[in-house]
Amino acid sequence: VVALLAGFLPAWMTARTRATERDAARQALGLARTENTLAAAVIHARRGEYEVARANASAFYTTLRSDLDGPQTVYSAAQLARLQPILVERDDIITLLARADQAAAERLAEVYLTYRQATGAAHVADAVR
Repeated sequence: VVALLAGFLPAWMTARTRATERDAARQALGLARTENTLAAAVIHARRGEYEVARANASAFYTTLRSDLDGPQTVYSAAQLARLQPILVERDDIITLLARADQAAAERLAEVYLTYRQATGAAHVADAVR
């Protein structure tokens, strides 16, 4: 029995460590995808592709709302406080994009900067380590 446990314990510890690393990488990937969706919306809006920008912005806001309201949010309490105001602007920005208003690009860029400041770029670097 002791020999069995001696062989099983290192494998179990390795599997547990790898599962933790996998979960951290998945979390970082989700955050990066959310950020990339918002960045795509900014780029498309600046290029005058308002419908594509609207679709990306809508996807960003839907994902952010889901992430913030989820039972196991990936954001800290400080990040939550900084990200909540972004959601208030959702309807205004979507409307500007639907109207092909040039002001939407600047508003989206401001949202992007706020999102980056709230989440930081560290989430990608942490997962790679």
